[in-house]
Amino acid sequence: MHNIKLTLAYDGTDFHGWQIQSGVPTIQGALTDVLRKITQEGIQVHAAGRTDAGVHAAGQVAHFKTHSELTAAEFQRAFNALLPPAIRVVAAEEVGPEFHARWNAIAKTYEYRIFRGRIVPPFAWRYVLHYPFPLDEDAMFAAARLFEGEHDFTSYAASSGSEEEDAERTTVRLIFASEFRRNGDELIYRICGRSFLRYMVRKIVGTLIDVGKGKLTPAQVEELFVLRDRSRSGMTVPPHGLCLISVEYPDPWKE
Repeated sequence: MHNIKLTLAYDGTDFHGWQIQSGVPTIQGALTDVLRKITQEGIQVHAAGRTDAGVHAAGQVAHFKTHSELTAAEFQRAFNALLPPAIRVVAAEEVGPEFHARWNAIAKTYEYRIFRGRIVPPFAWRYVLHYPFPLDEDAMFAAARLFEGEHDFTSYAASSGSEEEDAERTTVRLIFASEFRRNGDELIYRICGRSFLRYMVRKIVGTLIDVGKGKLTPAQVEELFVLRDRSRSGMTVPPHGLCLISVEYPDPWKE
């Protein structure tokens, strides 16, 4: 049995997220279809994180196990020949049997792009939130740092859709870095953490926009960790501005 690790990039615009769903295109579904064609095996592909509908990736990591004797390089060529052009395998390698893309990950980094100019270039509109209105960017930059460290992120995540699951899940998360940077007409928010709750990054960005609009103060941002009330945080911004940039692993699987 061979264990193949993939690094993936994809434009999530036309996909209903990572996870296979009946009757709609998904990233996992596209990969699984190709694997079945080239191996004749019922293979399951596991990802480091299940990106939502419309979310993009530059460095998603996945793995699968197979009896096929194709090399990792041969798998990469086959994937890129048969996958839709919106999904590319940018790297492939064989790893030890114990490697798991999700359970071995020690950090994931996401970016969210906010376009501040008056007119969005046509080649950028799929990947940015257009917000040309006044914002106190200095306040946003300062508030972004408040998300670093270990906090209860109940106020900054969506419900799982199940009261039972919500009651049982752990909502404390460790965030290593949370910061903005300017790049021309764009504000780029970058967050790195061990793991994330559903819609967590998008709700954090919506909250930081509310800080920029003067609707929330940094003190209120911190207070929301204690209040555990998602109705008082910012909106969940659209998915198309979000991209999974990279996934990190400990040695010997470090990217």
